[in-house]
Amino acid sequence: MKQIKVWGRGCAKCVKTAAVIQAIADEHGVPVNLVKETSAEVMMNYGVMTTPAVVVDEVVVHSGSIPDRKKVESWLL
Repeated sequence: MKQIKVWGRGCAKCVKTAAVIQAIADEHGVPVNLVKETSAEVMMNYGVMTTPAVVVDEVVVHSGSIPDRKKVESWLL
């Protein structure tokens, strides 16, 4: 199971990012544990300065925008 964290303060882009990832995972039948993280301290410890940010299995894979479908699929498949 993929461990995915979406970092952000709960803005519309952060909420949309989490929804997009979950929808694509469901569509492909990929089980994910999706967690939303809002702690600025945690984000800064990883060097993330822009949100939304996405962490897959403890690796920052994206930040600063809503990821596109192809990018999300590359993390899941």
